[in-house]
Amino acid sequence: MIDPFGRHISYLRVSVTDRCDFRCVYCMAEDMTFLPKAEVLSLEELERLCGAFVRRGVKKLRLTGGEPLVRKNVMSLFRGLGRHLDSGALEELTLTTNGSQLAKYAKELAAIGVRRVNVSMDTLEPDKFRELTRWGDLDQVMRGLDAAQQAGLHIKINAVALRGVNDMEFDELIRFSHGRGMDLVLIEVMPMGEIGADARLDQYLPLSLARTEIAKHFTLTETDYRTGGPARYFTVEETGGRLGFITPLTHNFCESCNRVRLTCTGTLYMCLGQEDAADLRGPLRASESNEILDQAITAAIARKPKGHDFIIDRRHSGPAVPRHMSVTGG
Repeated sequence: MIDPFGRHISYLRVSVTDRCDFRCVYCMAEDMTFLPKAEVLSLEELERLCGAFVRRGVKKLRLTGGEPLVRKNVMSLFRGLGRHLDSGALEELTLTTNGSQLAKYAKELAAIGVRRVNVSMDTLEPDKFRELTRWGDLDQVMRGLDAAQQAGLHIKINAVALRGVNDMEFDELIRFSHGRGMDLVLIEVMPMGEIGADARLDQYLPLSLARTEIAKHFTLTETDYRTGGPARYFTVEETGGRLGFITPLTHNFCESCNRVRLTCTGTLYMCLGQEDAADLRGPLRASESNEILDQAITAAIARKPKGHDFIIDRRHSGPAVPRHMSVTGG
């Protein structure tokens, strides 16, 4: 699949549920209204949709949420998609998780063929963790990290950079992650979904500033290491570990975008930061053959835009798009 700007689309992120057992302050409102279950695709339908993209050249699948591991029987979907790893059609099957359920599922994920996971964790302070996630338990996540590493999974810690909240912890997060052989990626907060007046503007920290501060204590050497996503990686010479930066606002990464995102309702977003979307649920259910579905996918890729329009400043303190990140999938 090639979009109008010559980019090969080889990476599909799939939100298997919009539900989550956390309520992170930059991601969700505390009183969230979730999708009616009747609108959500079955796991079998999600597997069929993913299979259609794999046949069209997708080499990497990432399951996200909400929190993907809270969906009932979600491991049956992982097992079904794992068959594409066995056939060689798919190069990587992975997930982004808050870590709350990893202790339960890490061993099975590894057995299916998952080799690495992204764990969202913004602080190492238990009280602050509870405040940021509203419902989360840091000890539970730490047990999940232990289980994942014991199962042989490589872990990348994702931390959203929040001004005045965790920006004083970056050095500690680097030492913690690298001390356990885990990568660390810092992410700029994105203007998606309503979370309260001016809250996101207050949260926003340009990572150019964070990198300058980190460089006062660590030596950062840029590398060409890539995982298929938008992070730019540096080696931290003092630890030997990798530190990544995802900068949708200060350094737009759209020129190399190889990704599209599928929601649990069968809506395909060709860009995280644009509202244009394609309905794949209708074509999926219209026929047991894949001809109509393939035509819909082709038409959608042909509409993939050049890039997003994310802006955060005093004139643009509201969300760039109304949907929360949990709807689209992280």
